[in-house]
Amino acid sequence: MDGVVVVFSAVLGLAIGSFLNVVIWRVPRKESVVRPPSHCPQCETPISPSDNVPVLSWLFLSGKCRHCKNPIPVRYPLVEAGCGVLFLAVAARFGASWELPAYLVLTAALLAISIIDLEHFIVPDRITAPLTVSALALLGVAAVAEGNGWRFGRTLLGGVAYFAFLLLLNILYPKGMGMGDVKLAFSLGLYLGWLGWGQVFLGGFLAFLLGAVVGVTLIATKVKSRKDVVPFGPFLALGAMLTILWGDPILRWYTGA
Repeated sequence: MDGVVVVFSAVLGLAIGSFLNVVIWRVPRKESVVRPPSHCPQCETPISPSDNVPVLSWLFLSGKCRHCKNPIPVRYPLVEAGCGVLFLAVAARFGASWELPAYLVLTAALLAISIIDLEHFIVPDRITAPLTVSALALLGVAAVAEGNGWRFGRTLLGGVAYFAFLLLLNILYPKGMGMGDVKLAFSLGLYLGWLGWGQVFLGGFLAFLLGAVVGVTLIATKVKSRKDVVPFGPFLALGAMLTILWGDPILRWYTGA
């Protein structure tokens, strides 16, 4: 059963990745992600189903629109393939469990948020708000199904703790921490809190560690200056995903358990 779930999740991830490309393009522009249907952003010609197959259509069309021949960014197949791989990894981690749907939703949301933040320096409420609602709903269902109410209580406390920590940083140094990151931290705290208090701490630690390493590297290589803004959303997302996928062995290694 777990093998079937993993394969199904990988295929689902490819399809969701195709939708995420729409989200990544439209949400920063405050456009509907439902209407109009998928179309070329250059010539606005609707994309036929045969030209909308994840990864394969981009390869078949040589990375160009069938109608206007304008290039289709390589980001599109990369997002689709990346979402498929991440869904596969998450399904392998959780198997056929009640938690799996919640963490697949998180994975898709974090992929979209990371790219939007890298391109536009925003963490959109239009993604974080539904993510928070879905976390409460799906993890709540999982808690009821597993008869594990105390775990859901820890989930809520994890969200509050992570939110409060980043809110404090935002108050102390507003230029270094945006409110979009603070709101995202609440959602991440819910998901990490479901797994354990060690995971909440580890997710935050990895986010700040990776952010510091990349920031110092960019400054040292003169890609960025000290005055340039480096979006923090992708590091929050990466820290959370690394913790979700490999947090247990990391914590066992750290504690010597």
